[in-house]
Amino acid sequence: MKSLNDLQIQLYADGADKAGILELYAKPYIKGLTTNPSLMKKAGIKDYEAFAKDVLQTVTAKPISLEVFTDDLVDMKRQALKISAWGRNVYTKIPITNSRGESCLPLIRELGQAGVKLNVTALLTLRQVAGVAAALNPAVASVVSVFAGRIADTGVDPMPLMRAGGALLHGQPKAELLWASTREVLNIFHAQDCGCAIITVPHDILAKAAKMFGQDLTELSLDTVKMFAKDAADCGYIL
Repeated sequence: MKSLNDLQIQLYADGADKAGILELYAKPYIKGLTTNPSLMKKAGIKDYEAFAKDVLQTVTAKPISLEVFTDDLVDMKRQALKISAWGRNVYTKIPITNSRGESCLPLIRELGQAGVKLNVTALLTLRQVAGVAAALNPAVASVVSVFAGRIADTGVDPMPLMRAGGALLHGQPKAELLWASTREVLNIFHAQDCGCAIITVPHDILAKAAKMFGQDLTELSLDTVKMFAKDAADCGYIL
C-alpha cells in the first residue's frame, strides 16, 4: 500500500470547517463527509440550515451526513424529513437515543420505511447495534456509526466489538458499519482490519495521515532529532 488512495476502507472527512470540507471533498481518497452539532459549535456555525445548504452547493457527488438536533422524538422526525430533502446524497444522522435515554429505534424504523437514508449514530454497545440491525429497512442505504474511539477511551479494545457488530449487520445488505471517534492515524488500519466499511476521520488527523502515511521510520527519526536541535537552538539554550 503506497498511498491513502490504496485503502480498502472508505475515508469520510469529519468536521464543520467549510474550507476544510471543500478542500477534502476534492480529494479522491475522501469518499464521503460527516458532521455533527458539536463540530458545528466548535466551528462557530450559527445558522445550521444555511451552513448545510451552502456546503451542499458544492458537495453533490459524495455522501454527506447531517444530524438532527432536537430532543423531542416527534420533532426529530420533522427535522429528519426536512434534512433528507436537501439532497439525494444526504444521510440523516439519528442518535440511538435522545438525551433522556429514550430509544430512537421506532423512529429509525419509521424513517427507514419512508425511504430516508440514515446514519444511526452514537452507538457503543452490541445490543444497540442489534437493535438498529432489526430496525433498518434492508432496501434503503444506511450507515451504522459505532464510536470505537470512545470505547477505547474506557480501556476496552473496540476491535472485537466492531467485528461482532459487522456480523450483526449481515442481514442488512445496504447497511455499512462505520468506525467513529477516530483518535489517530493507526485507527484507519484498525478499522480496515476489522471489516468496517467506513471510518470518519477528523480534518487534522486526515492532514497527518496525508503527510506521514508510509514515511520511512529512519528518516522520521532523523527529522525528530533535527526538530529537537532546531528548537533548542531557537531558544538559545546553554549549559
